[in-house]
Amino acid sequence: MNPTIAIANVLATITPLIGSHRFLALPVIGGIEANSAWHAAAHMIDTLQPDAVVALGESAKADRIHIETRAVNVRDSRIADNAGLQLRNEVVIAGAPHTHSTTLPTQDMARACESVGVAVTLSSDAGTFLCNELFFRLLERASGASTSAAHHNNFIAGFIHVPQLPEQASQRGGPHMDTHVAARAVHAMLHAVSTNCLPKLA
Repeated sequence: MNPTIAIANVLATITPLIGSHRFLALPVIGGIEANSAWHAAAHMIDTLQPDAVVALGESAKADRIHIETRAVNVRDSRIADNAGLQLRNEVVIAGAPHTHSTTLPTQDMARACESVGVAVTLSSDAGTFLCNELFFRLLERASGASTSAAHHNNFIAGFIHVPQLPEQASQRGGPHMDTHVAARAVHAMLHAVSTNCLPKLA
């Protein structure tokens, strides 16, 4: 059970007002191997050459939408990923900067989220597990530092944490958000991102 998949399923039924959206469920596996989240994400980026990449993750502690503003070059987890790997105090990418800042229009996204009646905050802490790792790899790739010019298409990128589902909260406690409320918020934020990309699309 994962709210991000439920949100994507709802959004897949809605035609965006600007551009087009594609959704991909990623495995909860770090690193760059063939079974990892990054391998799947990078393949989709290479295939689609997107203008923007917005990754979603679940935060069981969140009581509202969290638009993440920075990723850190750290892999440190209290639990193992789905491949059984648990790293402590390792870097995501050797030689890369300590932090990367999101390139999404976060203020516009926050206003869009509020405009549809959903609580939102800007967050500078995406954790140090897979969400942060994916976020960091996206920003490193988008910067052009980790790929050749031939495969770099100048996309903007960022990460959004959403609260857990009511069904999850009923089992483990904590705040939650209805799937359709979260989907409404993400839809509004994606529209803000698409609007920001208009000069490039024109």
